[in-house]
Amino acid sequence: MDGKLTRVKKLMYGAGDIGFSLTSTIMGVYFLFFMIEVVGLRPAVAAIPIGIGKVWDFVNDPIFGYISDRTRTRWGRRRPFLLFGAIPLALTFTMLWYRPDFTSTTALVAYYSMAYIIFEASATMLYMPYFALTPELTSDYDERTSLTSYRMFFSILGSLLAFTLPLLIVGSFRPENAPRVLLMGAIFGLVSALPMFVTFFGTKEREDLVDLEKPTLVESIRSVWKNVPFRYGLGIFLATWISVDILQSSLLFYVKYVVQREPQNDIIMATIFVVAMFALPIWNWVSKRWSKRYAYMSGIAFWAVVQLTFFILTPSTPLGLILVLCSMAGLGVAAAHVLPWAILPDAIEWYEHQTGERHEGMFYSVTTLARKVTSAVSVTFIGPILELTGYQPNIAHQSAEAILGIKMIIGPIPAVLLGLGIYAAYKYPLDRAEFLSIVEDLIKRRAAQADL
Repeated sequence: MDGKLTRVKKLMYGAGDIGFSLTSTIMGVYFLFFMIEVVGLRPAVAAIPIGIGKVWDFVNDPIFGYISDRTRTRWGRRRPFLLFGAIPLALTFTMLWYRPDFTSTTALVAYYSMAYIIFEASATMLYMPYFALTPELTSDYDERTSLTSYRMFFSILGSLLAFTLPLLIVGSFRPENAPRVLLMGAIFGLVSALPMFVTFFGTKEREDLVDLEKPTLVESIRSVWKNVPFRYGLGIFLATWISVDILQSSLLFYVKYVVQREPQNDIIMATIFVVAMFALPIWNWVSKRWSKRYAYMSGIAFWAVVQLTFFILTPSTPLGLILVLCSMAGLGVAAAHVLPWAILPDAIEWYEHQTGERHEGMFYSVTTLARKVTSAVSVTFIGPILELTGYQPNIAHQSAEAILGIKMIIGPIPAVLLGLGIYAAYKYPLDRAEFLSIVEDLIKRRAAQADL
């Protein structure tokens, strides 16, 4: 399984990501909005449960990464978690969208903080092993990009559905629609769990990796800091996905109050993600002709420029121009989805070549942990920025200061972060030729060990 994968296997692996995309995107787009507009918490207070839930992952993510590295079953190291973790994901996601009949702000914050912690634990039990499957299904340089493209097709499809369908169920996020919000949470919790079974039955782990020696916790932690390509790959990943997190959490505010196009919210969201889905093959093609990091640098630079243009839009901007810019942003969103995830797995072979050890679960746990921690800080600041600039919920027009705050969040801040990602890609030390040489040498080593 070191080489090519069948299209069916790619589809069945990629399908699993639609569940993670649905839950994470709905959380990113609607949860802060839900707690402010439906639950009635102040913006700064509403950010507290998100921060607490993400800080919990300081402990949560490394534990599950370490456990999946050491798990040995007849189904492999990663796949059993997909089988047994699907139902808990559905139940805990539903809990987040229940509006308890509490009058105390402290009680509401306590409920949503606990619900967030339980949900994150359930989600981590699934996505950590799922992500770690990528380098275990193939070690081919370009095949990993192709596999990631399939996965990101479902990821972007999930984001598109998450941006549009909840509003069809809820109508609008107002206190009187709390029962509809709960119904939405239950429906998407169930829908998100089902693809886990598709991936479980549609994939098979490489037998030569299942039998590797179980790493100790100390070895797993040390491996992260010794892996130079992984550190740069992590920088690329974080800079990109923090930008995505910020944009997801602020886009509804931008559409509603800056360009004042709330009735066209669905078509604006759909334009970004439909273009992104069809643009995935473009970046797969570019990475094959150049390399993953050069494809990333060009795609993300283009996206950063597009995001800056959103700063100058006003309510008088024609809808057609907005949709053109959204289409252009969709090209960058496609690059952001596929290329950082395709770059990360290559560092695993580099480390195995250096030490003879593989720590996929720990590498991916540190990746998601770092993203959550930095995202918690960045996204949590959205609430205070809105409050400091005078944002008021459920009013027709915001103040000029509040509009400026929303524009800064949607334009210059993500553009700066994307620039940092480009710098990390420029410094990334592992190119195509070196990686292929490493993989060829590893194949020879394994063959020699098998003959002993």
